[in-house]
Amino acid sequence: MVREAEIFGEALKRWRLKRGLTQEGLAHEAGITTSYASQVENGKKVPSLTVVLKLCRALNLTPGELLSDFTAASIKRLRFD
Repeated sequence: MVREAEIFGEALKRWRLKRGLTQEGLAHEAGITTSYASQVENGKKVPSLTVVLKLCRALNLTPGELLSDFTAASIKRLRFD
């Protein structure tokens, strides 16, 4: 699995739960399938920028808030092979 996908998925799940949404509710609000939302949360899929923006709209977040786990230090530790 791609580590950045796992980091993003964990953040997405944390924000979804903070907003009191189920995966189904998030998927509906974002206009994506529940299966895809689950795959993103589980770090199995990396969403496109368009999907990230849809998720932000559904969660009432800025992209910066959703991506806040990607600090300069954490990005330096990622391996892009």
